[in-house]
Formats: sequence, C-alpha cells, structure tokens
Amino acid sequence: MTNDRRVFLKQAAALAGAFSVNSLFNQAHAADWKQASQKVKHLSDAQIAEDEDFWRVIQQSYTVNPNIINLNNGGVSPSPLVVQQAVERYNQLSNEGPSYYMWRILDQGREPLREKLAELAGTLPDEIAINRNSTEALNTMIYGVDLKAGDEVIGTKQDYPHMIQAYRKRAIRDGIVYKQISFDFPIEDDAEIVKAYEDAITPKTKLIHITHMINWVGQIMPVQKISDMAHAKGIEVLVDGAHSFGLLDFKIPDLHCDYFGTSLHKFLSAPIGSGMLWIKKEKIENVWPMVCGDKPHDGDIRKFEDLGTRSFPIEQGIGEAINFHEGIGSKRKEERIRFLKNYWASKVQHIPKVKLHTSLNAKYSCAICGISIDGMTPGELDNALFEKYKIHTVGIVWENINCVRVTPHVYTSLNDLDKLVIAIGEIAAKGKS
Repeated sequence: MTNDRRVFLKQAAALAGAFSVNSLFNQAHAADWKQASQKVKHLSDAQIAEDEDFWRVIQQSYTVNPNIINLNNGGVSPSPLVVQQAVERYNQLSNEGPSYYMWRILDQGREPLREKLAELAGTLPDEIAINRNSTEALNTMIYGVDLKAGDEVIGTKQDYPHMIQAYRKRAIRDGIVYKQISFDFPIEDDAEIVKAYEDAITPKTKLIHITHMINWVGQIMPVQKISDMAHAKGIEVLVDGAHSFGLLDFKIPDLHCDYFGTSLHKFLSAPIGSGMLWIKKEKIENVWPMVCGDKPHDGDIRKFEDLGTRSFPIEQGIGEAINFHEGIGSKRKEERIRFLKNYWASKVQHIPKVKLHTSLNAKYSCAICGISIDGMTPGELDNALFEKYKIHTVGIVWENINCVRVTPHVYTSLNDLDKLVIAIGEIAAKGKS
C-alpha cells in the first residue's frame, strides 16, 4: 500500500469516526448489547431497570477502580472504555502532525457531531455550540445576554456557585440586580416552587435562572411550568442542565426555555472537559460571544466556539459517548439510575439518626440523593465512608444544605450499594466516637 493511500484511509477513518459502522462502540458492544436487549425486549423500561443480568453487560464496559466504590458521579462520571479509546486514538492522530490533523481533519468532524448532539437534544443543529462544560456554557449566557443597569435576574441560593459568582460580577460590572430566592428541599409541590419565582418578579425582571436538577441534593425543578409563567410576563429563561442532560429522558424544547447549558462529562459519560450550549435560534444574534468573534451579533451559533486551539480529541470522543448512551436508551437509563438511588435510599431512610435530603418520588429526583446522620458533619460522614469502607462520596455544606451527596451511575452494582447501606447503618450506630 502506498503512503498516500495510508494517509487517505487514516483521514477517512478519522472523519467517519463514531458515526460509522466501524465505530468503536459497534466493534466492541453492538453484538453483545443486541443479544442482551433481545432477552429483555418483553419487559418495560422500569422492569429492565431491575434486571441485573442486562446491566451486568453494561457494567463491563467501564474501567472503574475496583478498590474504590465511586458514588460521586454527580461531580464527574467516568467514561466507558470505548470513549477513552476514542480520545486516545484522536490524540495520537493529532500528534502525528497537530496543525494538519487537528485543523484539516478532526475539525471537519464537528458538524456531524453537532448534528448528533442536536438529535439527542431534540433541537436544530444550528442551535448547538460545543464547548468544555456547564460553567463555560452558562457563563457565556450570563455575560452575553444583553442586560443593562437596573435589569433584574432571579436565581436561587441553591444554584451552582460558578453561576452565582458570575451574576454577582455582572452586578458589579454592569449594575444589574441579582436576586436570590431560597428553597428548603425536598419539595414535592410544583405550585410552591413556581410561586416562589413568580413572587420575586418585578417590572424590571428580564431573566430567570433555573437549575434543572439541583446539584447538591438532586431536586428536579418544574422547569416547563416556571418557563411558561415567565414567558407570560415577557421574561426569558436560562436553564442549568448540568445534571439532567444524559440522565433524564427529555428533549430541550420540552422545557420551554430560551437558553440551556450542560456538561457532557456527567451522566452522558463523555470525555472529561466536554460541554454544550443551546440557544433558541432566533435569539442567537442577541447574545454576545464571551471570547473572540469578529461578528458578535451574527446569528451563527458557531461564534461561541471561536476558542482558538482546544482539545479536538476530547471533542470528537463525545460521539462514542452518544453511541454508548443511545445503545442503552434514554428512558431505560433514567429508570435504572433512579432504581439504584431508590434501592439504597429506601433501605437507610428508617435507620435511627439517618435523614434523607431528597425526595424518593420519581417526579422530583433521579440519581442524586443527600443523606446526613445526626451528630456528624458532612465532612465527618464523608471521611468515615471512605476511610473504613472505601466509598467515595462528597460532603455538601452550602447555604441551608448540610449533607453527603451520593450518586450512582449505570456501572454501579447492587453489591456496592449493599456495602453503602451496611456502612451507613454501622456509622449511624457508632456515631462520631
């Protein structure tokens, strides 16, 4: 084979990538997963969620450390092996000649990726910008929405700190008014939540910021109802979907919002350092890009991707994560992860001194659940779980929330959760002493 022919084939393979019949996912999993799906095709998604034989096939696709029980997937989820391999493949290709393979080969793969993300999100491709995480996506909006001095933004004290800090900076810089309401979660009443936002609105309110799934305790917010209320008053809505996208079975237009940002390295299990911004098409031209951009009022969503050199391997690895996600099925995945959360939480909720900070109602929670033990700080409980049981969680101390956040994923086994239940029981019985 001539050298030119080798180069041509390498380029063709790189461009086809995740969305070809030769994708790494198809090579590694298609046959086994098809066989596993055939065995449960007579079951509902909720029933499949409890079928351990089916999920054991999925679990084998990850490379998680068996010496640590990782239950902090709300922070960053591990990527399955095929996603890791995709990133390594593209990284090796890039380093054979960075400026050539990155800009002339891999860069051409962004549009097919944009189309697949749009399909997953239920939007137009020209409404999707690919970036690095929720913070970048949402800060682009927070600093880019055309607000003037005196205009009001409503958020909550339970939103993510990076967003709160950005609004406060904009208040200092531009004189906008940033107002925060506060909730005592869990709440199982949509009307109560919607009314709290509505009561904070004044004639100067221009934007409402909603965290779709509260990252601290996993409360699912009634975004569509809040959006409809806000739009009836001429107010736009920005949604932080960091923990909902790739977990809950929904399409972005279902939320009735105007702007949406998410991280893809959480429940979608895309490469670490990947994210996505969605802007309703007719609103793109009104949002300022945060960096570069010779046409800041252009209606092309790509103006938000003008970052210069970035990680093309990470970006292109997203495609295999989409394959992996779709191979499972959105609803099936949501039901499984909710089942895992309810499995352990329902077993510990009646243990003396144990308190749950998250609803077990399917409408109001899915993966994340907060837990505390009387007499222990979140840090003490987090340390106790890891030091003796090697269970990795995260202690939360934020505003009126004090708990340990526990978050399983599809690779989490019931055996691991049984160990968590035993650990919580023993720690609660022993206390700090």
